[in-house]
Amino acid sequence: MSDLFQAAGMAPHAPAPLADRLRPQSLDEVVGQEHLLGPDGPIGRMAAAHRLASMILWGPPGTGKTTIARLLAKAGGYEFMQISAVFSGVADLKKAFEQARMRRQSGQSTLLFVDEIHRFNRAQQDGFLPFVEEGIVTLVGATTENPSFELNGALLSRCQVFVLKRLDETSLEALLAKAEGTENRKLPVDAEARQMLIAMADGDGRYLLTLTETLLSIGTDTPLNPTQLGQLLQKRRPAYDKDREEHYNLISALHKSVRGSDPDAALYWLARMLEGGEDPLFIARRLVRMASEDIGAADPLSLLLTTAAKDAYDFLGSPEGELALAQAVVHMASAPKSNAVYTAYKAARRAAKETGSLMPPSHILNAPTKLMKTLGYGDGYAYDHDVEGGVSGQNYFPDGMARPKFYEPKHIGAEAKVKERLDHWSQLRRGGK
Repeated sequence: MSDLFQAAGMAPHAPAPLADRLRPQSLDEVVGQEHLLGPDGPIGRMAAAHRLASMILWGPPGTGKTTIARLLAKAGGYEFMQISAVFSGVADLKKAFEQARMRRQSGQSTLLFVDEIHRFNRAQQDGFLPFVEEGIVTLVGATTENPSFELNGALLSRCQVFVLKRLDETSLEALLAKAEGTENRKLPVDAEARQMLIAMADGDGRYLLTLTETLLSIGTDTPLNPTQLGQLLQKRRPAYDKDREEHYNLISALHKSVRGSDPDAALYWLARMLEGGEDPLFIARRLVRMASEDIGAADPLSLLLTTAAKDAYDFLGSPEGELALAQAVVHMASAPKSNAVYTAYKAARRAAKETGSLMPPSHILNAPTKLMKTLGYGDGYAYDHDVEGGVSGQNYFPDGMARPKFYEPKHIGAEAKVKERLDHWSQLRRGGK
């Protein structure tokens, strides 16, 4: 009578997944991370010296974090222990630390690999500190999130952070070749479909091998073309998390592409965010910000166009409304740029904080009561519309406050004409009119 595992095809004799069978057996077999694992790389040097420091491996999925930790333990003669922050709690940590302490007393070092370490809360992360500090465990944490945001400063100060790279096309091709050698047969795809397969993996080696295993199991002798491959396999959704670092990285890239007057790059990052599932209204809000911060008075139409794009998306929804966002992005990237208003506002805020108790000059105060008139409110006010040229040149800053210069328009776009007018009015003020 078979048990549940046998019924599910998970008996001990069941073949392991291809990704597991192709797992590297030494550090020099790991592809794509030569900057860390090579003879001159920091981790490679540690392994060669058989002395490991606690570290955090930060990188995208499928780049070899778990494999590297296992191989480091093997190379250094450490006992390998693995826990996952998704499934483990305080009791599991205490048990792991106690086992490591007993092992150390017998002269055996322990490498504790913590997968998804960013999922432990701050208090749980603090629990690692004394054991890492005393050398009871050598901690290797793996994370896909920015350690600066997700890990305690105290823990980071005791660990080196190493950044793993997304696997490039050469590394992914090497994995495909290794898979074909292990299975002793070629993938049933033509040259174009092979490139499409690599693109579908999007830098994730584990996902590439999963796709490869699916292809090798279909049992066709006729190579698939890109269309047939697309019908058989689902493209991986772009690596994007709307609540974490990638969200901020891509909106920063979009913002800086607009500021840098590159409509093609700006459209690319807009498309990346939308394809990743970003809320289009979040993008619309940031576009409005860009219109004021980076374009300002050089092209006042940008602010109108970005708010109109937001309204258009509200009205049309996806996917039709996304075109309005693209139109706004292209317009702003192509528009003249000026941060003069943005800079002026920041300077004005600083001045307001420093002089926040000063009253306006009395001649520009309203005098709705007899007492106010007696106190001189409104005395000497010049109604600008009655003055030739429409500018009286009076002082509007508090009495006794040196006149600051906040707004410095640039010789760009519509702001060039603004500068011309302001320079003329500045001469009127200096003339005492």
